[in-house]
Amino acid sequence: MCEFISWIEKGDKVYFLTGKQVFETKKGKEVIQKQCGVEDYIGHGAIRLYYGLEQDEGKNRECNCFTKPDNFPSPIIRAIKRGDMRGMGEPEGLLTAPAEKAYQEAKATAWKAYHEATAPAEKAYQEATAPAEKAYQEATATAFWDLFAIPENRNPAWR
Repeated sequence: MCEFISWIEKGDKVYFLTGKQVFETKKGKEVIQKQCGVEDYIGHGAIRLYYGLEQDEGKNRECNCFTKPDNFPSPIIRAIKRGDMRGMGEPEGLLTAPAEKAYQEAKATAWKAYHEATAPAEKAYQEATAPAEKAYQEATATAFWDLFAIPENRNPAWR
């Protein structure tokens, strides 16, 4: 799994993907979103796919330490400062302590709303699958122990 942010260096060029490229361009929608999983939008494979780079072209780089801009090439620093990475992650180290606190509060509120909205469906799912889950557990336990009861089926240390 690649880190956010990942990039490829090839000569003096730096290839990386922004949220704008992935979510707002035709190529991002038709290539990246259709061929990559959401967790892969930040990865080297998606970057290579978007820019048409072969596997052996350039050097894969990545960094998830946002404590100082010097950890990144200047084109990525500019993209971060412009907000071009929107939708690609929420990295620690970019916000001041008060802003981080506000973000955590907003996140907690959103998480609570999500759980309130999904709780009825989760409960219904659990109720609907409980009998099947119980039957599965009983069947597999019975099959295992029935097989184990035959000494020839046991690991030699347990015969």
